[in-house]
Amino acid sequence: MGHEHGHAAAADARRGPLWAALLLLLAFMLGEVAVAFWSGSLALLSDAGHMLSDVGAIGASLWAMSLAARPPAGSWTFGWKRAEILSAAGNGLTLAVVAGVLAVEAIRRLVSPTPVQGVPVIVVAGVGVAINLAATWLLARANRTSLNVEGAYQHIVTDLFGFIGTLLAGVVILVTGWVRADPVASLVVVALMLRAAWGLLRDSGRVLLEAAPQDIALEEIRAHLLSTEHVHNVHDLHVWTVTSGLPTLSVHVVVDDSCFTDGHAPQLLDSLQECLVGHFDVEHSTFQLEPASHAQHESGMH
Repeated sequence: MGHEHGHAAAADARRGPLWAALLLLLAFMLGEVAVAFWSGSLALLSDAGHMLSDVGAIGASLWAMSLAARPPAGSWTFGWKRAEILSAAGNGLTLAVVAGVLAVEAIRRLVSPTPVQGVPVIVVAGVGVAINLAATWLLARANRTSLNVEGAYQHIVTDLFGFIGTLLAGVVILVTGWVRADPVASLVVVALMLRAAWGLLRDSGRVLLEAAPQDIALEEIRAHLLSTEHVHNVHDLHVWTVTSGLPTLSVHVVVDDSCFTDGHAPQLLDSLQECLVGHFDVEHSTFQLEPASHAQHESGMH
């Protein structure tokens, strides 16, 4: 048994801030690439590469929102709501790949330093900090309860710290002439990218592998259901996440035989559903009510 409700999806995140951040970053990225080649700065080029992944991440987020907004149809019983989880996983994967490429080049330049002009690095990095502060502010206004939007946000925040590191590297090069500061700054960016990538891949992986949400304790759910009057046992309890903000549950509940003879099974179902919504904020649930005598027909109970 189940009940109808409006699926809470991340697709309702406001798209305006994402579009504004996308255009802002795209314009700056093109200018940064030109200056990076002119100045010979790997740190600037690494920031531009990360910014390219930022642009891709926001674009993928907007596309995933469009897919997630599609209503259920045919075999797509939940619609395309999990598209936003795939987008978040893609964001994590691109962060990891770009980080690997930059790490190899940064190590190469640590071993064999190349000339870097400090002034252009400082100027572009300073502008980059301002641009990324603006983009961070824009994405903070979006719905970050969506793992999809959070993935794009992590891209931008990582880039912000990267530009701060690049700015410091430019100052070091200008003051001391130590050009290895440039690849060192790149390695700092790489570390931040890997940290953000791990978080996104871990969280999206939990959803894709249908693990129970981290904030939901299965034993607490079981205990609450068992405390409901007329309930004898609870088994085959499954909780998973369809998409951000949409935890889903299915369970078999063994109840008094009298529930099926005196007609109060619907009232019991209401009580069970209210228990889930009130205590665990799980609105999408499916219950199978069983008389105690049905146990002998169940196979593989858990």
